[in-house]
Amino acid sequence: MSKVQNDSVSPIMPQVIISAQQLTQKIELPHQTLTIFENLNLEIQAGEQVAITGRSGSGKSTLLGILATLDQASAGKLTVCGESVEHLNEEQRALVRLKHIGFVFQSFQLLTHLSALENVMLPLRLQKDFNYAVAEQKALALLAKVGLERQSQQTPKVLSGGEQQRVAIARALISEPKIIFADEPTGNLDSHTAHEIEQLLFSLNQEMGTTLVLVTHDPALAAQCQRHYELKEGQLIEHLHQTQPEGV
Repeated sequence: MSKVQNDSVSPIMPQVIISAQQLTQKIELPHQTLTIFENLNLEIQAGEQVAITGRSGSGKSTLLGILATLDQASAGKLTVCGESVEHLNEEQRALVRLKHIGFVFQSFQLLTHLSALENVMLPLRLQKDFNYAVAEQKALALLAKVGLERQSQQTPKVLSGGEQQRVAIARALISEPKIIFADEPTGNLDSHTAHEIEQLLFSLNQEMGTTLVLVTHDPALAAQCQRHYELKEGQLIEHLHQTQPEGV
């Protein structure tokens, strides 16, 4: 009886969805070796919001590309959604991305000849069990969720920047990824639209439980995330949130 009681109150351990150990990236130049970063250690829990900031050229987008399996590190270990990826070839890493990862980029990267609906459906076309009717229904539901149901048949050239980014967010979510990587997702938007996109990303993160990892130059956006890391001189520095004392 006591064993049952003990089991019923066992704490649920947080799930590590990304684990990087001793991650190093170096570039071999004709007369020297350029070290972007060296021996980085990072763990990200499922469902977290994590920001990575740093000066231009600090390597933050390079780090994001490696964590997202788009690139390979020079050395170190990387586990994404329980899969060790550092020794995988490009085809194998592509399968990891297809199963687990969605992307939101600064430049939107929509196909201009396709409608918003067709752009959102695109990732599902890469899956073996693609069903057009099911994909269309799912894409329409996501466009409605990001406030673009009426624009579903419009092409990117007639959509505003904010609308294009909303389409990109819906596209990133349609395969139900465990992780969304966002590289300067508001960099090409005016401040008002950027704020709307930021709040949309956070609300979808909370609603759908998808882990959000974003690179940004905006300290205000980084401060809204649960965890904030700065890549500085090749090392990751965590910025801890300051809490105000009671009564203040």
